[in-house]
Amino acid sequence: MFRNLYSRYFPAPKFLALPSFGLDISDESIRFVELVRSKNGIRVNRYGEKKIPAGIIESGKIKNSKLMEEVLISLRKEEGLKTVRVSLPEEQIYLFNLNLEKLGLENVKEGIELSLEEYIPIPPQDVIFDYELLEEDEQSLKLQVAAIPKDIIESYLSVFKSSTMSAKSFELEAQAITRAVVKNGDLETYMIVDFGEKRTGIFIISKGIVVFTSTLDVGGVLLTEMIKKNFKISFEEAEKKKKEYGLRRNAENTEIFSVLLNGVSILRDEIAKHFLYWHTHKDEEGKDRPLIKKVILCGGDSNLIGLSEYFSVSMKVNVEIANVWINIIDTEKFTPEINIDQSLTFATALGLALRDFDYD
Repeated sequence: MFRNLYSRYFPAPKFLALPSFGLDISDESIRFVELVRSKNGIRVNRYGEKKIPAGIIESGKIKNSKLMEEVLISLRKEEGLKTVRVSLPEEQIYLFNLNLEKLGLENVKEGIELSLEEYIPIPPQDVIFDYELLEEDEQSLKLQVAAIPKDIIESYLSVFKSSTMSAKSFELEAQAITRAVVKNGDLETYMIVDFGEKRTGIFIISKGIVVFTSTLDVGGVLLTEMIKKNFKISFEEAEKKKKEYGLRRNAENTEIFSVLLNGVSILRDEIAKHFLYWHTHKDEEGKDRPLIKKVILCGGDSNLIGLSEYFSVSMKVNVEIANVWINIIDTEKFTPEINIDQSLTFATALGLALRDFDYD
């Protein structure tokens, strides 16, 4: 989705065939990863994170283009980033399935444009969209459409052009994460939960395509703040306690467990709601949806002690921590360049960078 938007605006020179960095932009930071080929397969060459000052990006919207350009220019100078693949904020994207009758259809994009007003609350002329073909028969096309407000995508295009950093593609964050955590060629249906600092993305993927996304304003920072308030300690001390004890329930940890459970249960209820809806409602054609085989956790706080076990027991479903190296290296034979816990925060960036390795 949106993979060719940049080239439509700014034709790409030939050197862009070189490997590019995956660039995961959030309200708080930019995470980047460069993957390269080696004699032992794909390897991480460079990776890192750069904080974004508060107020520059809010809910995925660039609020201060000038300062955002400065962040990107600084990153380019410090780390040598020239060619990048970029994730787009889920909060600003509309994702829906659309059936188009072939009879009388001359142009797929024109057919989508005529249908946009039925699915999104934005005038068609103010939207940029892309689509994937899901199914086709003699009478109709089944498409998945992703649409984003034109001003949002143009603000991203503008800051990259001004920073002289070439954006090779823009892509749904959920699709990039899927590429990182689901084995290439696996067509099963999964729910992916990206538990980040300030928000959590909930995605359902089926046959390798993201078919549902939702964003919840609950993240690891909320849990830390709850501990901080309850124990009247600093944020740093609260973060340490969260990581040390987590949802491990014992005599020493009773109070911390109770505090964390209050926050985690909010997330559990939201996950369970989408999980139940998926299995109890028919799809657009009145057919049963495929069963979600398991829930995959990624994101910086997904490795909270006891979190996957709590979700698994309370939801009665298989829940596991993501393996973000599943399409990169065999971790039983090679040690990843980024440690396992830290790598969970780089799922999006790794998935974006993988686009350079036979995933187009």
